[in-house]
Amino acid sequence: MKVIIIDDEPLARLLLREYLETYPDIELVGECSDGFEGFKAIQLHHPDLIFLDIQMPKITGFEMLEMIDDPPKIIFTTAFEDHAIKAFEMQAIDYLLKPFSKERFDKAMSGVKIIDNNKIDQLLIQSSSFSKLNDRIVVKQNNRIKIIPLSQVQYLEAADDYVKIFTSDGNYLKRQTMHYFENCLPAHEFIRIHRSYLLNTQLITRLELHEKESHEVLLTNGIRLPVSKAGYIKLKEVLGI
Repeated sequence: MKVIIIDDEPLARLLLREYLETYPDIELVGECSDGFEGFKAIQLHHPDLIFLDIQMPKITGFEMLEMIDDPPKIIFTTAFEDHAIKAFEMQAIDYLLKPFSKERFDKAMSGVKIIDNNKIDQLLIQSSSFSKLNDRIVVKQNNRIKIIPLSQVQYLEAADDYVKIFTSDGNYLKRQTMHYFENCLPAHEFIRIHRSYLLNTQLITRLELHEKESHEVLLTNGIRLPVSKAGYIKLKEVLGI
């Protein structure tokens, strides 16, 4: 079994390496200190199992995981408090709560299993309550990771199983739901104006009547977007009209 460790803490990687040495059928093919390195290592080595930390610099473990089309088996290593672990438990996903013992490690190894994409998607949705987007959205473009500052995001549009993110320098697809972004994006900056659109409120220039009981919003770049009745109520509250 090929294994990769992805954790920014040297001592955590050392502990995992020592524990893995007691498993003769394990081949440690990579150690990574951040999500960028982890993403590249997974593409290069195609491991059977990864140990993935959540809170890391550059990009988080969740953000890295969203970039992987077919995730290998995963054991999460995290320092999250117990209440945040519920998302893992709801999907029966293996995790190690730091600091963990050899006994707890062996228990996780004995229960290693493949996690399907549906469970990963559900985990990411459930984790949104404690994994708020801070100042960026991470996407995959041409098999590389790109970080988009929220300040550059103009609006988001639903696109089947994806969300299309529009910025001043182009648009990007991310395999995620509008519900996820509605929960994770700063509520005072981004508003769901329509079932298909989430809008950066800083770009609004006008809210106009389009047809009878129908409205549109005009952005600073000239783009017009439809506004639903529920979205209209939200916008009036935010804009103070």
